[in-house]
Amino acid sequence: MTDRFRIALAQLNPRMGDIAGNLAMARAAQAAAGDADVVLFPELFITGYPPEDLVLKRSLQDEAREAAQALAQDTAAGGPAVLIGMPWRESGKLYNAVALLDKGRIAARTFKHDLPNYGVFDEKRVFQPGPLTGPLDVRGVRLGVPICEDIWTPEVVECLAETGGEIMLVPNGSPFETGKEDVRLNLVAARVMEARRPLVYLNQVGGQDELVFDGASLVVNADRSVAWALPSWEEKVAVTEWRRQGEGWVCLPGERASAEERSQSVYHAMMLGLRDYVNKNHFPGVVLGLSGGIDSALSAAVAVDALGRERVRCLMMPSRFTAQDSLDDAEECAQLLNVSYETIPIERAVDAFADTLRPLFAGRAADATEENIQSRTRGLILMAISNKFGPMVLTTGNKSEMSVGYATLYGDMCGGYNVLKDVYKMEVFALARWRNRTVPKGALGPPGRVIPERTITKPPSAELRANQTDQDSLPPYDILDGILECLVEKEMSFEEVVAKGFEPATVKRVEHLLYVSEYKRRQAPPGVKIGPRNFGRDRRYPITNAFRDAR
Repeated sequence: MTDRFRIALAQLNPRMGDIAGNLAMARAAQAAAGDADVVLFPELFITGYPPEDLVLKRSLQDEAREAAQALAQDTAAGGPAVLIGMPWRESGKLYNAVALLDKGRIAARTFKHDLPNYGVFDEKRVFQPGPLTGPLDVRGVRLGVPICEDIWTPEVVECLAETGGEIMLVPNGSPFETGKEDVRLNLVAARVMEARRPLVYLNQVGGQDELVFDGASLVVNADRSVAWALPSWEEKVAVTEWRRQGEGWVCLPGERASAEERSQSVYHAMMLGLRDYVNKNHFPGVVLGLSGGIDSALSAAVAVDALGRERVRCLMMPSRFTAQDSLDDAEECAQLLNVSYETIPIERAVDAFADTLRPLFAGRAADATEENIQSRTRGLILMAISNKFGPMVLTTGNKSEMSVGYATLYGDMCGGYNVLKDVYKMEVFALARWRNRTVPKGALGPPGRVIPERTITKPPSAELRANQTDQDSLPPYDILDGILECLVEKEMSFEEVVAKGFEPATVKRVEHLLYVSEYKRRQAPPGVKIGPRNFGRDRRYPITNAFRDAR
């Protein structure tokens, strides 16, 4: 019986569908693990997570199996064993599996038992649940391997402990959302307390479409003390040292990364989400409209921090309604960020549309139609630059606007990705202030102030008509965001929202705008998931919908 054991944690960033690239990454991690006894990889690492319906392709399954076999052959010459996530087809059923690779072969495999089917997850659509099983024997140590959701209820860990599991190794694909680190820690502590076994919580890092994975992997001993806490947002291979003490195992203390405060974690999520979306989809960079407003300024700052200034192109597209303050603020923001900045007036293009439409609009007063033509002209210009030169259009609308439809289809909603999609307006202000006093970890942008102070303090405006402000059409943002927090994030009833102290007529109006704007959100680009109920993957409402809670 061995009394010493080394477990390497591969907190890595796989690329969806890039099986050859993920295999190369696994081999590099295996080499970095040195004389570890076993290397643990995240959930479905070979294919990337979550694969959605892509995993149903038989050719993908076959290629993943071949990659696992090739990696297994590498273990024939010694070195650490490998626990790696992959899809596994057996007896006509497809499983979310972890394979044990050792001594030149696929020595064993275990299947995920609890398949999540809520929020962003839909695993019951593509996988079959595996049976409750016992631990895997890895070089004389019995390792329980519950997979991600398997530790969200007691059953799987309890079974593994009762059948002799000594250490629980949990590979995860757990997406970031605000406040989730505490939820994970409490969850792990509960399983450790129930099973009286130490637990390794390994999470992947990286962006996959709307989801961002923050890493933040943990090792918790049987006494519920945290032995290791890996940093968020970083790839890392960490080798943990274990000693047998009495009848159990203890992990020796190692790295203890500090927890992040909210603005820090949200900003890092936006950076990583944009960086991976652009890089993994092979865009040369991004282009965006810089209006002098806070949403576009914050979006530009995130883009520069994520990609570097040379990959960000900003355009000011003024109309007759654009204030001099906006021109000055946009130019100052571009200078602070040191990005490419051009001014392209849209007045001639807007006038051309007006001339074209004048016979059709004769006898009708100007309204939102003419305002939207301005927005759509800007969208057309941005898309033309994207088509001609290749950068992706970065959309800049926030969640408050998207909630109530204060956005123009094929105009300011035009683009390929949106880092503010799940960020309410009041948090946009907080993030801008945070970035002006902080350099984010891993940022490629400049230190110091990057967003003009007046951009933060002036009343927000779409500037599509004279003297326009957002508050002409919407409640004050602190009130609007408070109501939306109740309706969207918490699914509260009309009466419950009013009981919070909000004016009934305002709540009714916001609820109406929220429901009738669903068709716009269905056509919006993807964006980073930040909170528990992002539009698209989490909150899925019908477009055609006659229900109203407020009557």
